Amino acid sequence: MRNVAFITGITGQDGSYLAEFLLEKGYEVHGLVRRHSIRNTQRIDHLLNSKYYNVKLFMHFADTTDSSNLMRLIGEIKPTEVYNLAAQSHVGISFEVPEYTAEATGVSTLKLLEAIRVNGGQCRYYQASTSELFGGIPETAPQSEKTPFYPKSPYGVAKLYSYWITVNYRESYNLFACNGILFNHESPRRGENFVTRKITLAIANIIAGKQEKLSLGNMDAKRDWGFAGDYVEGMWRILQADKPCDYVLATNETHTVREFVVEAFQNLGIEVRFEGEGVNEKGYDARTGKLLVDVNPEFYRPAEVEFLWGDPSKAEAELGWKRKVDFKGLVSMMMDADLKEIAGVSCEEYKAQNK
Repeated sequence: MRNVAFITGITGQDGSYLAEFLLEKGYEVHGLVRRHSIRNTQRIDHLLNSKYYNVKLFMHFADTTDSSNLMRLIGEIKPTEVYNLAAQSHVGISFEVPEYTAEATGVSTLKLLEAIRVNGGQCRYYQASTSELFGGIPETAPQSEKTPFYPKSPYGVAKLYSYWITVNYRESYNLFACNGILFNHESPRRGENFVTRKITLAIANIIAGKQEKLSLGNMDAKRDWGFAGDYVEGMWRILQADKPCDYVLATNETHTVREFVVEAFQNLGIEVRFEGEGVNEKGYDARTGKLLVDVNPEFYRPAEVEFLWGDPSKAEAELGWKRKVDFKGLVSMMMDADLKEIAGVSCEEYKAQNK
């Protein structure tokens, strides 16, 4: 059977893990790459430079906002599966560039679906949706496929359009089109402007003597964090189902930003003691008294999503999907990768040296 995947956003965190996953399954993989003035393929360079994989991996320079190019690429590649992962995906930045976010994250989904429809509509389509659709209302937790949507950012609103236009094309044109409502998923490949990676990078820089402290916004915000490598398998499983449907992928756990910070420092054998509340909260090394963490009001968002906790029971029952990496394992993986990159030692080596 011919298995050909077309991935938008292939150079991102999820795109790189998905490309690996599909190549290992024998797929021919085509990726859409936006032209940048600087190199932006770092996450997939190991695949592009692999003699084993590069014969089945093809890059195409285009943009999801360009409908004519999407139409041409779908017609030429004739993919059996399309994974639309491309977006302006940072919630905070979406408040600064709302119009661009609406176009790149929302309207571009319509353009890709239309390209698929015009070219015969025979492929299976995965739309990257998000837990930001729910707005983090505590009374609705844990959030499932049946939870009402209430997005609180331009990013969430754009993703809401993407969600419903995917459903609309499924019902109107009988496309095999599905939404994966993914809760926060992280990895060592996470962008440096996302809070989890910001935390592990800052701690690595503190250890290396390159940074004095870690500054954060709302440390009481709760998120359901999983490992991106687990979630791309869920994306693939969604498209292998007998009928098109929408699924929540999550860990069924929630943790505060503060808990992530504490766990990251604990990987280095450092206990953090917090004092104060709100913008006056500070975290100190319990042994030395050194200031390690503070709160900067500038990092608060205009409309904060306080509480996200996903219920993945439908995906577990119907797809056989379940996360493999737990919260501690995820934080350890990310902390270890950044410490090795910045300070040249693993977490275990650092702890052994600083007993």
